[in-house]
Amino acid sequence: MRHTRPARLALVAATALLTALAPPVLGDGPAAATAQPPLTITNPGFEQGSTGWTFTQGTGVATNIPHGGSRLIYLDAGAGRKVSQTVTVGGPGTYDFSAWIATNGTGARFAVRVNGAVAGAVDLPNRSTYARYTVSRVGLKAGDRLEIAFESGTGWVNADDVMVSPAAPADPVVTSSDPKIVEMFGWAKRKANSWVQLPGTTGPLNVDERYPSGSGTGTYGPSYWAGYAHRSAYYSRDMAHQLGGAAVLGLHDENKNMLRAFAASSTATHAYFPVWAVNFDNRTYLSIDYHSSTNYVREVPAPFELVEKANEAYRWSGDPAYLDDPVLWDFYRHTTEEFVELHDARKPNGIAEGTGNGIFAGAASYNELGTERLAESGDAIGSQYQAYLAMAALATSKGDSALAADFTAKAAALKEYFNTTWSGTGSGGSMVRGYTVDGQALTGWGKENSWFMPMKRIIAPGARNDAYLAYVDQQASGSGRPGNIEAISYLPDTFFAHNRNDTAWKWMKYVYDQRDVQHPVSRQGPNGDYPEVSYTLVGQTVKGLMGVEPDAPARRLTTQSRLPSGMDWLGIDGLRIGGEPFALRHDGATRSTLTNDGASTYTWEARFPGVHTSVEVDGAAREARTKVVDGTAYTYAEVSVPPGTTVTVQVG
Repeated sequence: MRHTRPARLALVAATALLTALAPPVLGDGPAAATAQPPLTITNPGFEQGSTGWTFTQGTGVATNIPHGGSRLIYLDAGAGRKVSQTVTVGGPGTYDFSAWIATNGTGARFAVRVNGAVAGAVDLPNRSTYARYTVSRVGLKAGDRLEIAFESGTGWVNADDVMVSPAAPADPVVTSSDPKIVEMFGWAKRKANSWVQLPGTTGPLNVDERYPSGSGTGTYGPSYWAGYAHRSAYYSRDMAHQLGGAAVLGLHDENKNMLRAFAASSTATHAYFPVWAVNFDNRTYLSIDYHSSTNYVREVPAPFELVEKANEAYRWSGDPAYLDDPVLWDFYRHTTEEFVELHDARKPNGIAEGTGNGIFAGAASYNELGTERLAESGDAIGSQYQAYLAMAALATSKGDSALAADFTAKAAALKEYFNTTWSGTGSGGSMVRGYTVDGQALTGWGKENSWFMPMKRIIAPGARNDAYLAYVDQQASGSGRPGNIEAISYLPDTFFAHNRNDTAWKWMKYVYDQRDVQHPVSRQGPNGDYPEVSYTLVGQTVKGLMGVEPDAPARRLTTQSRLPSGMDWLGIDGLRIGGEPFALRHDGATRSTLTNDGASTYTWEARFPGVHTSVEVDGAAREARTKVVDGTAYTYAEVSVPPGTTVTVQVG
C-alpha cells in the first residue's frame, strides 16, 4: 500500500462552502477553469443535509457511516422509497453519473432519467461496504429535465458523494475472438471515464483522512482522479501510469493540465522536484503531502516519469504546447539537467539520488514500505534513462538536433553504465537493484525497484534480461506479490515491453479478476475502484496487446500484434490519434489491417516479430524489410494510408 500516494476525493463536485481549516498552499500552475459547467448537482456529498434533494418516507440524511465528509443518505428496506434530485440542463453534453453506495439486500437501483425516461440504471448488488457505481454516457440537451435517483430494495441502502463526469471524447470499441478482452475493455473504459472531473465544478480542497471536509473550495480544472477516494487530488506517480489509458480515451486536456501543474511546481526552491500531489483545481498542493518547501513528499522516479509521459502525451495528441509551453519545456530541461546535478552528491556518477531519510525528505524509490535506506534505485535509474530518451525525441520534434544528439548519447551512456557497472555481474535475483546511503549494493526482490528495470528497458537484451523477467514473474506469483492491486498493475507493462505476451495477458486477467475484492485500504472500496486499475487496463489493451505507438505530430503510426496464445484476433474501432479516428485489427501475429477514418494521410509501419520471407500489402508482394528494436528482430512494411482507405499487411 502506498499510503502517501494519489488520492481521490469522495466529495467530488461538492458545491457547499466549507469552513477553512488552514490556508491552502498555492503553486504557480495554470489557473483553473472558471466557466460554470452546464450541469451542476446541488449538494452532491449531502454535507448540506437535504438541500437540493427530495426524500420519500423511510429515507433521510445520516451521519453514522459516510463515505466522505460527515453525512450520507439512507433508504430503509422496503419498496417505493426514493431519494432524488431533478435539475434543468443548461446546455448540451454527454455525462457519466457516479455515486458511492452500500446495500444490505437486493432490488435497489441507482437510476438516471431524462424527461421522465430511464437513460441508464444500475441494479445494485448486496454489498454492505461502499463501492462506486456509474451510469455512463447519458446524452443531454439544453432544457432537458435530468433526475438522479436512489431507489430502495429488500435491504437498507446508504449512498454518498455523487459525481458528474464529462464523457470522454473517444469511445473506442474492442472486438475479439476472446470474449474476456471485450468484457475487460468495456468495463475499464467506463470505469476510467467515471473519474474525470467536470471543469468549472466547485469542489472541496485538501480533503484527506484527517479533514474529510477539506479546507475550503476551489474551481476544478481539467483533471481526473489518480489515487485514493478519500483525498481531493491526483498524484504524480499514479497520473504517470494512467496517462496512456487517458490518452486512448482522448483525455488530452486533462493530461496536459495535470502535467503542467506538476511542471509548474518543479522550482529551484524545490530543488526541481515536482510536488507529489495537486488538488483538482490544478494549482493547490495537497496539504497532507506538502507541509513546506523543504518538508513534502517526493520520490526520485517521479520527475523522470513525468518527462517520459509528456513525450507520450505529445505523440498521442499532437498538441504543440508540449514543445512551445515554456513551463513544460523548462521542466524537461531542469529535470534532465539541474535535477540530476543537484541530487548526485553522495556518489557522483550522474545518477539522481534519494536521501535515505524517508519520503518527506526525498526517497530514491517508489517502494515506500521497505526499511532499506536507498540512495540509488532501479526504478529511479530506469526512469532517468527513459527521460533522456524522451528529451531526445522532444528535442528532435522541436528541431534542435544538437540537443537531441546530446540526450541520445546520454541515454546510451547511462544504459551502458547500468549494464557494465551499476547492476553488478549477477543474473536473476543476483542482479543489483539499488544502493544504500552507505554504498551497499542490494540484490533480491525490491518490488518497484525490481520490475521497473525491465519495464523501462534499461537492462540490455539477452540472457540477463530474460532471467530477470523470469525472476520478476516468479516473485510476483509467489511470496513477493504486492498486497495492493495498483502495484500489480505495472506487471503487464513490464512483460509487454519484452513481447512476453502470455505472461502480460496473465497479469491483465489477474488484475481484472480482482476488481471486486476489497482493497487493503478500507475506505477505498473494491480494487476496481482504484483508478489505476481501469486506466492501465485501457492502455495495456491498446499499447500492449495491439502494440499501438502513435506519432500524431508526424502523422505516423506503428503497430505490432502482441496477441497471447488462444486469442485468434483482436480489433478496435474508434481509436483516436491526434483527434482522428482509426480502426485496427490483428489476426494472429502475421496479419494486420488499418482503416483511416480521419482527414489526414498517415504513414503506417506495420511491424511483425521475427524474420519473415514475404510481405504482402493488400495482396501485392513487397520486399521484406527487417530491423532490430531492443534486441528483437522485426519484419515490417511502411505504407501510406490516405483518408477513407483500408490497408492490410501480411507476412509469411
